[in-house]
Amino acid sequence: MKRFYPKLPVWIVEDHHDVVCHIYRAIASRHLPMNNIKMVHLDSHPDLLIPVNMSAETVFDKEKLISELSIENWIMPMVYAGHVSAVAWLHPYWAQQIREGEHSMFVGRDSSTTTIRVTSKEHYFLSDGLYVPEQQLENSKPLTLHVVLVNPLRKSSSQLESEKTDVDAEGPCEKRPCTLSGSGCHSLATLPTDSSSSTVSKSEEMSNVLGDKGEEDADGSTSYVVKRLSTFVCVTEPYILDIDLDFFSCKNPFKEMYTPEEYKILQELYSFRPPRPDADEEEIEECVDVRVHQLEDLETVFADLLEDDGDENVARWASNPGMASLARLVSSLKSRNPCPDYEMVHQAGLTCDTVELPHHISSDEEIDRLMSAVEQLLKPLPKPTLVTMSRSSLDEYCPAEQVDSVQNRVLALLQRQYGQMELHKVYDEQHLNTQAQDDQSQTS
Repeated sequence: MKRFYPKLPVWIVEDHHDVVCHIYRAIASRHLPMNNIKMVHLDSHPDLLIPVNMSAETVFDKEKLISELSIENWIMPMVYAGHVSAVAWLHPYWAQQIREGEHSMFVGRDSSTTTIRVTSKEHYFLSDGLYVPEQQLENSKPLTLHVVLVNPLRKSSSQLESEKTDVDAEGPCEKRPCTLSGSGCHSLATLPTDSSSSTVSKSEEMSNVLGDKGEEDADGSTSYVVKRLSTFVCVTEPYILDIDLDFFSCKNPFKEMYTPEEYKILQELYSFRPPRPDADEEEIEECVDVRVHQLEDLETVFADLLEDDGDENVARWASNPGMASLARLVSSLKSRNPCPDYEMVHQAGLTCDTVELPHHISSDEEIDRLMSAVEQLLKPLPKPTLVTMSRSSLDEYCPAEQVDSVQNRVLALLQRQYGQMELHKVYDEQHLNTQAQDDQSQTS
């Protein structure tokens, strides 16, 4: 029998894959069903990769699974486990990793490697060597992926005129104080809410949003997004609302970690040549096989450089086909740091394929307009079973100087939409635990 939370739980973590244990807890407590869960996923990254070498059986060992997940690959293992069957990836305009539209695929156990693989031929999966044909999969599970562009809400002429009047009357604008504090309070019950006073039904709200005059039914518009989501989430279905704060403002941290020249060399070394648009199955499989060997070779190179990055060893590796620029890369890295972190260099290289990692630091105004767009698209949707939220600030995908402000605005938005919420600031607890461990190690 399905259970209901008295208040909407909101789990806020630092690293995105840490939401998985809270989703599993909701499944165990029967607040979420065991199978066919839907997820509305707002993020600048799809997070739909797969731990490359992880055995498929790992998904049935919760503790081991959680220890092997990372920020880019936490959703697909839940698909293979049978828990999640549909994902709507809502992305800002600067994130273009997967083509817009609906994608159907299977996620299963590769009979030849016992790892998890997928049948999608999107470049996003091909470039990581994750594709296999359907007949090669065992225990396969269907996944429907909706890729939906969300554009910042355009200001109406009345809003622009109102702002002009305010500026004329009050002089230059100043920053407004945050509605919510970033620490302390774990309940939003004291904040005013519009939800209790509203008598408009969800179906009426849907019609109102779809019928807005002047709202173009173009990709990314509020009307477009609501139409896409109206076929994705039904009123009676439980679903997860998942929000990465880098949806609103996003950095590619590797661009600050490496010089433009170093980053360009990484793009050359890790470049991916996709198959032709009309490629047959044999060509696609050959493309994936070449890519897998390319990535394995590069992993071997940088693992070896950790042991010996002397000129002779570097020259030996650079003599291999496609690796001529390696010597320039190592020389540049060592000019800034005598002992480069080659493991991190490889991780940066893995992000270089057909599409760069998104990098777009939003202005405060653009963040507000994205907030308005998200608020409008959530209004017609039913209330989610739970909300998961990732800050993504310690790894700098969401700019550290913006993350608290963005989080406060998202929480205020959710509170206006859903009323009382039960906040779980897991990232605060993790910080305190880490601090306590550091203090204990210093005194021992």
